[in-house]
Amino acid sequence: METKVLKPTKKNVKYCAKLIKDGEVVGMPTETVYGLAANAFDEKAVNKIFEAKMRPADNPLIVHIADISMLKELTTSIPDIALAVCEKFWPGPVTIVLPKSDKIPLVTSGGLDTVGIRLPSNNVARELIKECGFPLAAPSANLSGSPSPTTAEHVYDDLNGRIPAILDDGSCSVGVESTVISFENDIIRLLRPGKISVDDLKTVASNVIIDRGVLEVISNDAKVKSPGMKYKHYSPKADVTLVSGSVEFFEKYVSERNSENTYALIFDNDNISDDIKSIRYGGNSIQQAERIFSVLREIDKIGAEKVYARCPSKEGVGLAVYNRMLRAAGFKVVKEGD
Repeated sequence: METKVLKPTKKNVKYCAKLIKDGEVVGMPTETVYGLAANAFDEKAVNKIFEAKMRPADNPLIVHIADISMLKELTTSIPDIALAVCEKFWPGPVTIVLPKSDKIPLVTSGGLDTVGIRLPSNNVARELIKECGFPLAAPSANLSGSPSPTTAEHVYDDLNGRIPAILDDGSCSVGVESTVISFENDIIRLLRPGKISVDDLKTVASNVIIDRGVLEVISNDAKVKSPGMKYKHYSPKADVTLVSGSVEFFEKYVSERNSENTYALIFDNDNISDDIKSIRYGGNSIQQAERIFSVLREIDKIGAEKVYARCPSKEGVGLAVYNRMLRAAGFKVVKEGD
């Protein structure tokens, strides 16, 4: 099919809403990454998401709503702590995992009895949901496993001919997917890190647990409540290795393995030998979150075969960058001193 890239005018938002009402899927901007949106209640439409992305069926989707009043029809239970999170961080890049209502088909929830729900801050996303009149299931609008899309061009590169339309609202302001959390009484469990950090969450709950799946390999036969917790994700075609330690150790390590199609991902203020081809991906965690997926896509365009990346901080949104890089590298990490 022809894939149209459309500016988010009222006319085009209505056009895309009609496509979705007719059971199609559409590339939708959010503040985190671009999503591939379909009617969350329509099994056939949701299956088109999986087909377009070539996504494993047991990888749950996040359901997007336009206002908090839509939350009640999606879940059987909303604990007080979940409401506190919504009041603090919505609209914004936080997804809450709650028991799903019968209106959510199992295909949307990845076969689970829970569902992830988010109220995005992007105005175009909310207008599209309002125009549809129902919540939208929307994972990242890329081919499964490849770097997530932060521009409409990224979506087009991956899904041209596989979907009818993409609403182009420019670059995403956050750059990494939403923080995903679940609740255990008054405890928040972090399932996937994002811009809203552990410290941010501690302003709502004193006890925030980081799920082991954030930093460790989860087996492919395990059931997970959040997307991005298993399978190789966010990965370019190049072989990526994370290198943890000083810039001096990094430079020496890469120099010993340097070749024609080897590249280094470094911080903005790093100084390394000109003999090493390098790409800078930010001077702090916020910039790295904004740039990381664009940089991983750039790596493929320049034909890199081997990539060594400076290890980001695990503080604040840096944990989200580290989590994405860890998966892009297939959990290959070299540590100084090992």
